[in-house]
Amino acid sequence: MSNYISSDNQTRADNQQGRLDPWWIIGFVDGEGCFSISIIKNVTTRMGYQVFPEFVITQGAKSLSVLEDIKESFECGRIYENKRHDNHKESLYRYCVRSINDITFKIIPFFEKHQLQTAKQYDFNTFCEIVRMLNNKEHLGYDGFNKIKILASTMNRQKTRD
Repeated sequence: MSNYISSDNQTRADNQQGRLDPWWIIGFVDGEGCFSISIIKNVTTRMGYQVFPEFVITQGAKSLSVLEDIKESFECGRIYENKRHDNHKESLYRYCVRSINDITFKIIPFFEKHQLQTAKQYDFNTFCEIVRMLNNKEHLGYDGFNKIKILASTMNRQKTRD
């Protein structure tokens, strides 16, 4: 079964659009993707912190072409190499979308239309709520910033935030 099936069952080589099947992307992201919110100290901001939403998929070098295809499908983001210094022989690559504009108008609409099938849907819903708050500038006030901290602490591995 090909990973590159279009809605009219043509293989990617025959598909003029060259897009990945959206449900294949959903399955891949359910297994390998992450929606995260980073809160980083930044003394130049009013709150002393900056809030960064990020959509990430990580793969080894042997699967780099898959990340390139996903990047092409979303028409946004970048791929970064993380050289490994452990016993693995290949680098890791991260497809990252950090632009609030791309997250708001490309990533979120895609995952709203094609829902994730695992518990990752909860993280996505929380991610959307935080991105909405950022777009509404709620992170610039203490109440909004504190709500974002609490929401972010419930995502992924439920890290506690100071």
